[in-house]
Amino acid sequence: MKDVRKPFIMILFILIALQFPGVIRAEKPYRVGTTTGNFLEIGYGVAGIGMGDAYVSHVNDLSAIYWNPAGLAFMYHNEAQFMVQPWLVDVNTSFVAVGLHMRNIGTLALNVIQMGYGEMEVTTLDRQDGTGEIFDANEFAITLSYGRAITDWFGFGASVKYVSSQIWHVTGSAVAFDLGVIVKTKFFSTTGKHEDGMKIGMSISNYGTKLRYDGKDLLNPIDILPDENGNYRDVPGQFRLSSWELPLIFRVGFSIKPLYIGNQSITIAVDALHPNNNCESINMGMEYALNMPAFGKLFLRGGYKALFMDSSEYGPTLGAGFSMNLLRNARIRCDYAFRDLGILGSANCFGIGVEF
Repeated sequence: MKDVRKPFIMILFILIALQFPGVIRAEKPYRVGTTTGNFLEIGYGVAGIGMGDAYVSHVNDLSAIYWNPAGLAFMYHNEAQFMVQPWLVDVNTSFVAVGLHMRNIGTLALNVIQMGYGEMEVTTLDRQDGTGEIFDANEFAITLSYGRAITDWFGFGASVKYVSSQIWHVTGSAVAFDLGVIVKTKFFSTTGKHEDGMKIGMSISNYGTKLRYDGKDLLNPIDILPDENGNYRDVPGQFRLSSWELPLIFRVGFSIKPLYIGNQSITIAVDALHPNNNCESINMGMEYALNMPAFGKLFLRGGYKALFMDSSEYGPTLGAGFSMNLLRNARIRCDYAFRDLGILGSANCFGIGVEF
C-alpha cells in the first residue's frame, strides 16, 4: 500500500519554505490598529509563553485550544487547567479550560478567556474631575474545541468561539473559528519514534465575523435644524460605529528534539506568524524536560517572541514547571512564565492543571 505520508509532509515543508522568506525580510507593519478583540493575540498557556509563544507544533495539553486545536488530538487524559496573567496597567487576564478525552472519538474541550480592565471614573469635558459615576470594561471569549488523531502521527482540530467586548453600556460580539493540524515525523528522531521526531504544526485563528459596538451610550439627542425655531429640537439620534475585524493569525512551525538521553530531553521550536494587523514575525523557544520516575517531570523553558517584527517591544521569555504523579494515574501540574515587554515593563503568568 502506498505511503501517503511522504507527499503530505513534502507539501508542509513547501508551505513552511514559502512562509519563512517573507518573515525574514522584516516588512514594515501594515493595517496596524485596524482590528478589535486584540486580547485574543496576547498568548494564553504558561508553557507556550515560557517558550516565546513557539508552541504551534509542540502543544499537547489544554492550552492547545489557543495555540492549535490539533494539539488536543494527542491528549490522552481528561484535564482541567487554569491560568492567570496580570497584564499591563492593572489589566488582568485569565484562562480556564476543561477537556474530556473520549477513546476512539477524540477530545472535546471548553474554554473561557477573560480580560478585565478594572473600574474607572467617568469624566466629561465639563466635569474633568469626575461625575461621580464609575464604569468598567471587559472582554471574553468562550471556545468549544475538538481534536482527533487520525493516526499516531497525524491529528487535526477545530474550534468555534463567541467573542464579546463591553465598555460600560456599549457591547459588541462576533463568532470565529480556529483550525489546525499537527504532523509527527521520524525526521531527526533519536529513537526512531514519531513522538521523538520533527513535529510540524499549522493553525489559523480567529477567522470569523466582524465586531460592531452598539448600546445606549451611543444615543444622543439631535437638533436637525438648529437655526430654525418651531421644530422638534431633541430628535433621538444614535452614533453608528464601524465594524471591525478580529485579529486573524496564521501560524506554521516545527519542533525537534536534538537531545534525548535516558530520562532527559531538549526540544527546540520555531514558529512563523502571519497576522492581519502587523508584519510577519518569528517565535523561537526551547524546553528542557527531566523525567523523574515515580515522581513526575521537571521543565525549564526559554524563548524569544516576535523576532524580525518592526518596532517590537517583545523580548526574551523564561519559564519553569513541574508535573507530579498522583494516585490512579492522576497528575497535577504547575507552571510559571516571565516575559519581557521592553519599555512597557514585564509580565508574569501562573498556571495550574490537573489530569485525571
